Amino acid sequence: LVGIVDVGLMIYDKAALAAAARAAARAGTMVAVPALSATQISAVASANCNELLSFGNAGNSPSVTVNNASGTSPGNTLTVRISYTYRGLMLGSVFSALTGPVVLNATAVMTYE
Repeated sequence: LVGIVDVGLMIYDKAALAAAARAAARAGTMVAVPALSATQISAVASANCNELLSFGNAGNSPSVTVNNASGTSPGNTLTVRISYTYRGLMLGSVFSALTGPVVLNATAVMTYE
């Protein structure tokens, strides 16, 4: 039963990472003068992660990477990647001991308006 709950939390956290990456990419690609910086976009992603991730993330912050190398002109893309090591309740540490760290990733790509 604990395993079912732990895997359910892992799936929830994966969905939360995807939502946080989408929210950050959406915030970064909306028309704003001046355009949001990579640091500001990363802050949006981190704030969303802190609100959405399950209670197993204490002291375990996600890693956020923002790539807008092509610039912020309309038609260019913005990529937000979030990586998070899942610890879980009980089985997360068992999974990590058997297979190595369980790393969840999410990527959102959006086009500047």
